[in-house]
Amino acid sequence: MVVLNPSAGRRSAVRRLLAVCAVAALLLAGVVVASTFNAQGATGPFPVPVARCGPGSLPETSTQGRVPAADYTSGRVKQGYRCNTVQVSHQGSSGGFKTLRYTDSAGHTCAFYDSTLTLPRDVVSNTLSGDGLGVVVLDMTDPSKPRRTANLTSVGMLSPHESLLVNPRRGLLVGVMGTAATAPGILDVYDVKTDCRKPKLLSSSLSGIFGHESGFSPDGNTYYVAGAAGFSLTAVDLVDPRKPKILFTQSGVVYHGLRLSNDGRTMYVANIGEPGPGGITGAGLRILDVSQIQDRKPKPKVPVLSSITWREASIPQVAEPFVSDGHKYVLEVDEFVDLFSFKGLVDVFHSPVGAARIINVDDPRHPRVVSDIRLKVHQPDQRTGPQLQDPVAAFPAQGYAGHYCGLPTRNNPKIAGCSMIMSGLRLFDIRDVYHPKEVGYFNKPVPAINKLALIPAIGAYAMSQPAWDLKNNSVWYTDANSGFYVVRLTNGVEKLLH
Repeated sequence: MVVLNPSAGRRSAVRRLLAVCAVAALLLAGVVVASTFNAQGATGPFPVPVARCGPGSLPETSTQGRVPAADYTSGRVKQGYRCNTVQVSHQGSSGGFKTLRYTDSAGHTCAFYDSTLTLPRDVVSNTLSGDGLGVVVLDMTDPSKPRRTANLTSVGMLSPHESLLVNPRRGLLVGVMGTAATAPGILDVYDVKTDCRKPKLLSSSLSGIFGHESGFSPDGNTYYVAGAAGFSLTAVDLVDPRKPKILFTQSGVVYHGLRLSNDGRTMYVANIGEPGPGGITGAGLRILDVSQIQDRKPKPKVPVLSSITWREASIPQVAEPFVSDGHKYVLEVDEFVDLFSFKGLVDVFHSPVGAARIINVDDPRHPRVVSDIRLKVHQPDQRTGPQLQDPVAAFPAQGYAGHYCGLPTRNNPKIAGCSMIMSGLRLFDIRDVYHPKEVGYFNKPVPAINKLALIPAIGAYAMSQPAWDLKNNSVWYTDANSGFYVVRLTNGVEKLLH
């Protein structure tokens, strides 16, 4: 999630910035402002087929992905909605942007998740409930009974925004101080390999420069920081995690999630766009050659290999690489709506919703979109009429849209999980990358205002990247309004995990 400052030193840009800041202050949670090149055509993109729900399900009562106002009035919303899933356990009352799973050298399995979207949203409720602040650490020895063992409250971990990542090879948990815009990049590095239940702080430094989102080279030696509204990309050497060193910085870019190829030489960037006199333009996927950073060349160069956009684009969040049947792809997800020219601030129902898509990157110089992953509720014809009365559907920093997707493996994954904000956690069969389809969901909207929160909470607020527990046929995620969930897949959907 990002709020941009598109000022390019001109008076018109300054006036736009002041307008954005005023609206963002009213929205409290932070609104995403970005421009996109909207290549929307007369037809498509189309929603995926609706999931067929088996025994034990509590299906949705309306359009795919929608939680109608009538369900709040009748009380139906209190039961939640599930399709080919079942809740195994629940912990806490809030969540943020990442849900991570890691098994340490002694065989302990832990979950890590950030406890708030933006400070000070959940300070009161988390303190009074006893959940604590910062990054929550759970002992997941028994997934049916998560046990909180620590709260990481170093400066970077109090508000890591979307930067929290764990590197399985090195056993390093890293986060950078961030906000809905940007923040001074205080980068915290923890050892979780020794005992993931009690992470040990190895270093805290300003090496991130500006914080917001991030990426990790698979070998764990390089941590990348996207400053978003700080207009920066930074590469940090973590060969010695006690002494982080800046390897590379670039300014003038508005990057979001950063993901690396298995060899660490190619970066897939969720590119919010380019700042200029007209604002931020050209949002989409950008592919960078970071081989000189990976090889530790002095004064490394980072060439742009390609850029691509798509129809119904909003704000690119992250692009997760994977291989299917010998071909290279990324699963890219957009967040929120397209708020270029501030249309989404005043007319959210007519602003494009990007949702997600699969992009072929066999040739990194010529990527191409092969399919879309979106719900019926994301379609243009669904952004008017009765949906207008759905609680918080008109709130641009919540609403019916995408935010994060995750894969259980990079090697021939059969399933993807996506947190789609008010629509909850959605599960998609991606074995046929050209024709993905929905196979399940789990959604637990908050039925009434949570008076403990500084910002009123209602509806679902599923924002986190999900984590996968293959052994137990489960997926983990957090909802910002209700906490951490362990959800088991049922009715044959669990077979897609293996």
